Amino acid sequence: MKRAFYVLPVLLLAIFLAWRFIRPLNIFVVDDRFAWPVDTTQAPPVLGALSAGDCAVCHPAFHEEWRTTIHSQAWTDPYFQADWQFDESQHICRLCHTPLDRQQPHRILGYRDKDKWDPVLVDNADFDPGLQHEGVTCAACHYREGKIVGVLGNTDAPHPVKKLEDPNQVCVRCHIVEGDRWDTFFRFPPCGTVAEIRSSTLNGLTPAESRSMPLDKITGNTGEVTMTDTRSLGCVQCHMPLLERPLVEGGKVRPTRQHLWRGGHEPAMVRQGLEVRFEEADKQAGEQQFVLTITNTGAAHYIPTGTPDRYLSIELRVLDTASRVLKVEKHTIKRTVMWRPFIVDLWDTRLPRWQPRSYTLSVPEDGQHKPAVVEAVVRYHLLNERRRKRIGYKNSEPIEFEVFRERLSPGAG
Repeated sequence: MKRAFYVLPVLLLAIFLAWRFIRPLNIFVVDDRFAWPVDTTQAPPVLGALSAGDCAVCHPAFHEEWRTTIHSQAWTDPYFQADWQFDESQHICRLCHTPLDRQQPHRILGYRDKDKWDPVLVDNADFDPGLQHEGVTCAACHYREGKIVGVLGNTDAPHPVKKLEDPNQVCVRCHIVEGDRWDTFFRFPPCGTVAEIRSSTLNGLTPAESRSMPLDKITGNTGEVTMTDTRSLGCVQCHMPLLERPLVEGGKVRPTRQHLWRGGHEPAMVRQGLEVRFEEADKQAGEQQFVLTITNTGAAHYIPTGTPDRYLSIELRVLDTASRVLKVEKHTIKRTVMWRPFIVDLWDTRLPRWQPRSYTLSVPEDGQHKPAVVEAVVRYHLLNERRRKRIGYKNSEPIEFEVFRERLSPGAG
């Protein structure tokens, strides 16, 4: 009897942990901002089918920019499709990758669970497969309640217009998620870029200033953020540069935003966000020292941000006169999360804003082969090879690119 007293709890614990390993992986709390698709039932006929092609009739320059972006591929991107299907095609992903109700094959009647991962669905008679393939299309950001929203307000447009006081309000519909759950122990939720921006802001404050930060800015213990001041985020200011041009062909020239949203897929944008220096330092104990210093100077959020699959790799190498590798050191800047049975941030070595990170390579002055060159290479990885194989992603484009390379000669400096 006494033995059964111990066996039963152990058995129940084993069953519970086993279930945690095989359950669908719900990695964040679904915010009401994106728990429901954008309602288009009030769209006036002048807006047509709400497709990007309809918008291009009057706004061709904006359309040409949009069609080069990851936003336009939010649904069709092969990596997203492979990753989404690997994770059991969770419905909630549709609501940011195809935000309009007409882009959804099903209508949501409600949710069976508090975290909103288990929707009650029925067939959607208004589903438009062509519109679905436009991903984050023009109307996904610019259509709300029968009107086109924009920062300029009324511009004598042929469609109803509503002025948007701060365009960053559109960004946080999808680019902020919460993670305050009983089984979650990470600093920032996945795609928690707003939380990272707030954290970087706090890093620049004195301890007294940090303590006086209003409580409505940061809540909970897992980095989730209730953002009331979206103006301070700087999303459009960085990812949508200003440009002087007309809104429509032949219209008044005025300041507008480029619709490019360049980010982690764009080598130039990543290089723009980083300052990398590789230099010779003073000798230590008979060894020449070379130091690579990398700093996030261009992004208010961490680098890399978004999906934890992304990371930076650093390789420091010593070569002899025959280009043989005498020594190599490798470092990784990444976020490592344990997903099962509980979500736990194991470590996070990514780059917060304005905090330099240094890596030192020691080069012996004597040895069988004389060092001739010291080389530093920094690469940005969209995902690692192991993950690529696991999800079955057959990429046609590179999943990594070089952001920095420099060679120095020992003693030359």
